[in-house]
Amino acid sequence: MTSEKNSSPKYPSDISDEEWEIVEKIFEELEPYTTGRPRSSDLREILNAIFYLNKTGCPWRYLPNDFPSYKLVNYYYNK
Repeated sequence: MTSEKNSSPKYPSDISDEEWEIVEKIFEELEPYTTGRPRSSDLREILNAIFYLNKTGCPWRYLPNDFPSYKLVNYYYNK
């Protein structure tokens, strides 16, 4: 579940590296990923997409293309 360092956020709503270090530990405790196929999307990017939607209020379908697909983001949001 490691992520590239996000030293320069793309959007003001993106979480910082320090915040991600805290949140990543919580995700590992809540959802240990031990079975099934490897995750193809970065949880940090999914979380950034959720924060972007919350901050801007844009519809799910208008999520910018540099985020994972809105359907995947919506799946994790509802999980």
